[in-house]
Amino acid sequence: MEVFRSAILQAGPPETFALQTVQQVIKPQKGTKLVQDENQLLENILRTLLQELVSSVVQSGEQIMQYGQSIDDGEATRGHIPRLLDVVLYLCENEHVEGGMIFQLLEDLTEMSTMRNCKDVFGYIESKQDILGKQELFARGKLVMLRTCNQLLRRLSKANDVVFCGRILMFLAHFFPLSERSAVNIKGVFNTSNETKYEKDAPDGISIDFNFYKTFWSLQEHFCNPAPLTVAPTKWQKFTSSLKVVLNTFEAQPLSDEEGDANNLEESANFSIKYLTSSKLMGLELKDPSFRRHILVQCLILFDYLKAPGKSEKDLPSESMKEEINSYEEHVKKLLEMTPPKGESFLHKIEHILEREKNWVWWKRDGCPPFEKQPIEKKTVQDGAKKRRPRWRLGNKELSQLWKWADQNPNALTDTQRLQTPSITEYWKPLAEDMDPAAGIEAEYHHKNNRVYCWKGLRFSARQDLEGFSKFTEFGIEGVVPLELLPPEERAKYAPKPNEKSKRAKKEDAKAAVHHVEENQVATAATDVDGEVLRTDVGALVAPLDTDNTTVCNTSQGYSPMADEHQKQSSDTDGDQEAGQLEDDAEGDARMIDGEIEPEVDLDPVS
Repeated sequence: MEVFRSAILQAGPPETFALQTVQQVIKPQKGTKLVQDENQLLENILRTLLQELVSSVVQSGEQIMQYGQSIDDGEATRGHIPRLLDVVLYLCENEHVEGGMIFQLLEDLTEMSTMRNCKDVFGYIESKQDILGKQELFARGKLVMLRTCNQLLRRLSKANDVVFCGRILMFLAHFFPLSERSAVNIKGVFNTSNETKYEKDAPDGISIDFNFYKTFWSLQEHFCNPAPLTVAPTKWQKFTSSLKVVLNTFEAQPLSDEEGDANNLEESANFSIKYLTSSKLMGLELKDPSFRRHILVQCLILFDYLKAPGKSEKDLPSESMKEEINSYEEHVKKLLEMTPPKGESFLHKIEHILEREKNWVWWKRDGCPPFEKQPIEKKTVQDGAKKRRPRWRLGNKELSQLWKWADQNPNALTDTQRLQTPSITEYWKPLAEDMDPAAGIEAEYHHKNNRVYCWKGLRFSARQDLEGFSKFTEFGIEGVVPLELLPPEERAKYAPKPNEKSKRAKKEDAKAAVHHVEENQVATAATDVDGEVLRTDVGALVAPLDTDNTTVCNTSQGYSPMADEHQKQSSDTDGDQEAGQLEDDAEGDARMIDGEIEPEVDLDPVS
C-alpha cells in the first residue's frame, strides 16, 4: 500500500510507472497480466488506500478531488484521489488488471462522499466517459456504473438538485446504447405510488361546484393505473361518466385568444411537477390553457395505451369499448384544437409524438432488439494489384483436394471397404427410433424431414425391399420402414390388412394355375403333332408294299395334291379351335379363382 501511496505522488503520466508499481507489489505470474486471485488482492489494496485517502480528506476539510493538489513551477498537479483513479484507469484500459476495478473504486468513492463532493466526482466520470465506454471496459462495469448512478439519483432532491439529476440522466443516455433494456419498462408496470391527493369534503365558502371538483380530480386515479379499465366494466363506466362531465365543462367554457395569451406559461418554461389540488384554485386553473392541455393530453395517452398493439388478447378492449374510445378521442382532439394559443399546431405535435410512441411499443414487444449494426470491414486493395481468382486442377477446391489425397494414398480407390451399401434394417433404424413416441424427438430433428436421407433410403428400398417400397404411396416415407424395427403400437399402423394379404396370395395362386394349364396345353399339342408324324411315317413305309391296285384305286378316285393340302389345312384349323377352347376354359377358371372359388383344373391331355 505504501508503494502505491508513493507512486501516485510521482510526476509524469501513469504509463511510465503504473505497470512497474503493480509488478513490484503483486509480482504476477504472467508478467503483464494478473490472474483472478492477483486481481482480487490488488483490488483490496486499492480500496483500502482509497478509504484512507478519503478519511484524510474529511479530517483536513478540503474538497475530495482537490486533496493533495499543489502548484510546482507554475504547473498545477492533480490531487491524490484523481491521480489514483488515473493509474487504475490506465491499467484497466490496457488489460493489465480486471476491467471492472475502476468502476468499483468510483462506486466506493461516491458512497463515501457528500453530495457536494459527489458533483466533483461525477465531473471526473464525465471527463473519462469515452474511455469508460470502450467495449472491453463497458462489458465489465456497466452494471456497477448503473448502480452508482441510481444511488446518486436516490440521494438527490428532485426539487433542489434538478440540474445534477439531469447531468446523471444525460450521462446514462450517452454511456449506454440506445437498445439497453435496463432503462425500459418491459413489463409495463405503473407507478401506483404517485397518488394525487385532493379534498374529499367541501370546505366553507367555496365558489365552485364541489361535485365537479371531486369528479375532475378523480380522473387521476384512472390515469395513474389504466390497466383495470379493460378488465372491470364498472370502472370503465365510472371513468367515462366522469370524463364526459369534464369534457362538456371544457366545451361549455371555451377560452378566448386573449385569455390564452394572458395565462400562457409555456413561453417562460415555468412547469410544475404536479398541479395544486386545492378547491379554491379550481376556478383559476380552468382558465389556464396549459392546465387544460395537461388534462386533455393525459386522456390521449390513456386512449393510446388502451389501443396499444403490444397488448395481449385478454387485455384488449371490446368492440363497444373501442367505439366509445374513438368517440371520446375525437372529442378530446376537438377541444385541444380549440384551446388557444396555436391549438391546431399543438394537436399535430401531440399526434406525431403518439404515433412515434407506437414504434417503441412494438420494439418493446419484440424483446428490444439492438439498433446498432456492426460496420462492414472493407479490405483495401493495393493500387495496381489485380485480384486473381484461384485456379484449381480439377475445377474446384473439393475435387482437387480429393485427387491430391488419392495420390498420397493409392489404396484409397482400390479398397474394398470404400463402397458399402448398408442393409435396409440398418439404414432405416434411425427413422424407426424417431417414430417411437417414447423417444420424444422434435419435428425439427426428425429424420423424415431430411430430404437426402429419405431419397437415399427410397433408392435402397427399391433395390432390396420392393414390397416395402410399394407402401410409400399409401403411408409416405414412414411406411417404407421395415415392420420389425417399429415398436408394437406403431407397427399396427403400417401392417397390411389380412383380407388384402389373402386376396393377393389367391391372385398369385391363380396366375400360377393359369401358367400351369398353358404349359399342359403346349405339351398336349406337341404330343398330337408327334402322333401325326408317326402315323405318316408308318404310312410311307407301308405304301411301297401295296400292289398296283392301290395305285389304280387312288387314280380312279381322282387323287390330287391340292386336295391333300386342303385336308391338312382343315385338320390344322380343327387343332387351333381345340387350343382356343382350352384357353377359354383356363380363363374361366382364373375368373373363378378371382371370385374366391376354388378351381378344379383338368390337366389330362385332350384327345
